[in-house]
Amino acid sequence: MSEVRVLHVPQRFDFSQHKTFTEQYSAMLEEKLCQKILMDFSRTEYLDSSALGMMVLLNKKAKAQNIRVSIKGAKDNARDILLIANFEKLFEFE
Repeated sequence: MSEVRVLHVPQRFDFSQHKTFTEQYSAMLEEKLCQKILMDFSRTEYLDSSALGMMVLLNKKAKAQNIRVSIKGAKDNARDILLIANFEKLFEFE
């Protein structure tokens, strides 16, 4: 089993994704071998403030378990929003 888990972020990442997003990352955090969660933003075109809040909560829970969280594939508007929110200070960008 790999130590890295990939969380595929949807095309439109907003509050309607809360339940699915939380269930996905919670399952990853419960895995004994998980050392890193990689959020794949390659399909994401839109995210709002609730999505940013969900990401902060994921980061907080992961950090408590010494699990790293990083972002890959963010582009265009999604990347701009993440950078405006200073998320490069919370997450490693790949």
